[in-house]
Amino acid sequence: MKRQLLGIDIGTSACKVAAFDEDGKVLAQANRPYHVYYPQSGWAEQNAEEWWEAVCDAVRAVLSEDGVNAEQIKGIGVDGQSWSAIPVDKSGNVLHNTPIWMDTRARHICERVRKEIGTDEIFRVAGNDFLPSYVTPKLLWFKEERPEIFRKTHKFVQSNSYLVMKLTGEMSQDYSQCYGVHFFHMKKLAYDTALAEKLGLSPDLMPKLYGCDEIVGSVTKEAAEKTGLKAGTPVVAGGLDAACGALGAGVYRAGETQEQGGQAGGMSICTDKALAHKALILGTHVVPGRWLLQGGTVGGGGALKWFRQELGGGLSFDELTEEAARVAPGSDGVVFLPYMAGERSPVWNPDAKGVFYGLSYDKTRGHMIRAVLEGVAFSLEHNLRTAAQTGVIVDTLNAMGGASNSVLWTQIKADVTGKTIRVPSSDTATTLGAAILAGIGCGVYGSYDEAVGRTIRITRVQEPNPDNRAVYDRAMELYLQLYEDLKGTFSRD
Repeated sequence: MKRQLLGIDIGTSACKVAAFDEDGKVLAQANRPYHVYYPQSGWAEQNAEEWWEAVCDAVRAVLSEDGVNAEQIKGIGVDGQSWSAIPVDKSGNVLHNTPIWMDTRARHICERVRKEIGTDEIFRVAGNDFLPSYVTPKLLWFKEERPEIFRKTHKFVQSNSYLVMKLTGEMSQDYSQCYGVHFFHMKKLAYDTALAEKLGLSPDLMPKLYGCDEIVGSVTKEAAEKTGLKAGTPVVAGGLDAACGALGAGVYRAGETQEQGGQAGGMSICTDKALAHKALILGTHVVPGRWLLQGGTVGGGGALKWFRQELGGGLSFDELTEEAARVAPGSDGVVFLPYMAGERSPVWNPDAKGVFYGLSYDKTRGHMIRAVLEGVAFSLEHNLRTAAQTGVIVDTLNAMGGASNSVLWTQIKADVTGKTIRVPSSDTATTLGAAILAGIGCGVYGSYDEAVGRTIRITRVQEPNPDNRAVYDRAMELYLQLYEDLKGTFSRD
């Protein structure tokens, strides 16, 4: 029997657990949902303990499938959503719900810090702007708004490191998730104590740094009883979901690019240097010696999911896209701004709103559906254009996430961006990336070249249609102009 690896993904709406053989074949997988809480305007929280319960249930479900054997699982990798700030005490008990990546409660703190310290020094160290979605403003929020929690906190952990802690009893901070911590020096790959002190924080708030493929510990007896895993199974630090997804989509060499089509959208360009842009996101890749220049948008599969729930009339996703396919490229002038929870890069406007423009009596639901698909593609192109300002030029995108299962949506993205899009086994890219890290750390693979060569398979390639590109170039200019014209109205009560 081939050796097996387990990948665990902590997403925004659900966890996914998948078991793979060493050639990347999916042996079994399971999803379990959990809640996002919105206690106030601009707040978005999750309960990390609910993640753990969901993961335990999903792992047990995977282990119950034929062909999966806990004895054969040689390593476990965990990836997770970005920018968590989970306060835990010395025993690992969660002290408060974590603000997640959509949370903007620390806006007032960001405004003050930007005035007091200035953005240039922070950007020089972190390679990222000081914005409320990141980890650092959330640490300051706990310090200022929940001082009793802050005093009790031993460490702040990330989504994946919380699960690693529950599995092994050890606290960790992987390099790829450090991009949310502004006193982490992105070029030196170490904490900058001087900047931390200026911010009124300390590197001691963060756990020990680990490489993403480095073994943190092994499954404890208690965790084995909860999950059905074998006690003693090695667990690596893991990393950011987008970075693991990039690896699982075959993006690990400089110049390769991943396009993300999950709940949120975005792209990750792999580089061998720390190339920063204030409107984008810079982080280290889960692959040593590589960085990712990223664009993260709120408009992804979640925009179509919202449309289906509210206006879809009970149709499936496939039926929705069939309606969209009957509408010409450009949606006959209907444009959608996919800013359904504010917007991240490159506009960074938490007040941005979703907008349909160009509706009239001759427009159908199909026009609106296609406009949603196109609007998400426009947000991708906006990030790619911004990245080009750093000198990074992209020719090919490797797609991942549920949206890449749609041939129509993938073609729209190819036409809008003018890029060739390659689609690997998209549904498992993120968990596969986490499993590859485990395979590297546990010696199943001797190198990333070997791991990617054995596990990643391209299922289809879609080329841009130059005739459609001309239509979309005009629509893209309208998309950009609409935001500029409307942005002053978004913050009005």
